[in-house]
Amino acid sequence: MKFTLYHYWRSSSSWRVRWGLELKNTKYESVHVDLLNGESESPAHLKRNPLGYVPVLNIDGQNLIESVSILEWLEERNPTPPLFPKDSFLKAHARTLVEIINADTQPVQNLTTLDKYSDDPEKRKEWMKFFISRGLAAYEKLIQPLAGAFSIGNEISMPDLFLIPQVYNAKRNDLDMTPYPLIDKIYNRSLELDSCKNSHPEKFKPKEN
Repeated sequence: MKFTLYHYWRSSSSWRVRWGLELKNTKYESVHVDLLNGESESPAHLKRNPLGYVPVLNIDGQNLIESVSILEWLEERNPTPPLFPKDSFLKAHARTLVEIINADTQPVQNLTTLDKYSDDPEKRKEWMKFFISRGLAAYEKLIQPLAGAFSIGNEISMPDLFLIPQVYNAKRNDLDMTPYPLIDKIYNRSLELDSCKNSHPEKFKPKEN
């Protein structure tokens, strides 16, 4: 199979999928799609994803969009190492944590939403900090009974792939992480993993011309 990933270096959704590909030891061709210069709205990219979002994973000419769908497809194709716990309750709990980031936190701070909300950089920053804080507060409470080294026990799992890029974005926006000590420990621990380092935005940042 030939894999091509269309992504933006600092997109949290893109990072999730890059990380999943690393964990599943799946080689892919990397194609950068610039979200800031209109490339994501080009006819070529809209053909891949009618919403103009990233990431898009092309597998032998067929496109998969949306990070959750892509990662679940990767999990079904190659269940080792597992991204979900075996226990049915814990698996549902993992999906809950994923959706707190994927549905309740990240979408309200993406560029489409921000552009609609305001052109003022400070207003945009406060908006993002409000929704990130709200999401992380819920996440912190929900992982307290079950967290170990990572969000669920001592193995990396699907929720971590969503949490860590969100925390990266929180820190970029100067969010105080003091109220989320457990999340902050998981974040710092995750950054030491080779799979995280190899998928980290800084590794994919385009070189300045």
